[in-house]
Amino acid sequence: MPRAAYLRPMATLSTAIDLTPSAAARVAAIAARQNKPAILRLSVEGGGCSGFQYQFGLAESPEQDDAVAETDGVRLVVDPVSLDLVQGASVDFVESLGGAAFRVTNPNAASGCGCGSSFSV
Repeated sequence: MPRAAYLRPMATLSTAIDLTPSAAARVAAIAARQNKPAILRLSVEGGGCSGFQYQFGLAESPEQDDAVAETDGVRLVVDPVSLDLVQGASVDFVESLGGAAFRVTNPNAASGCGCGSSFSV
């Protein structure tokens, strides 16, 4: 079985969303500290310096129409509206001298800002 197993939501998911093992481990650690399920919600909202910005948060459970990807028992859920903007993306957790953060590699982004939290299409 590959590292990430992709589950299909009620709506058709033609291109998977990937949650890296590094991101899955970080979500699991955060969820355990907060005594919550290991479910990371990625959504896209208008704003940021490039037009759209990524939002992350722990979720209690996936919604019926969410796209769901699972890696090492941790789920990444994305709502249908956000999915249009992040389909085919990968969510990673990176640590550097500048700090630690979840980072989205989004093939749909035409440009992004220096902080990596906003993008344009």
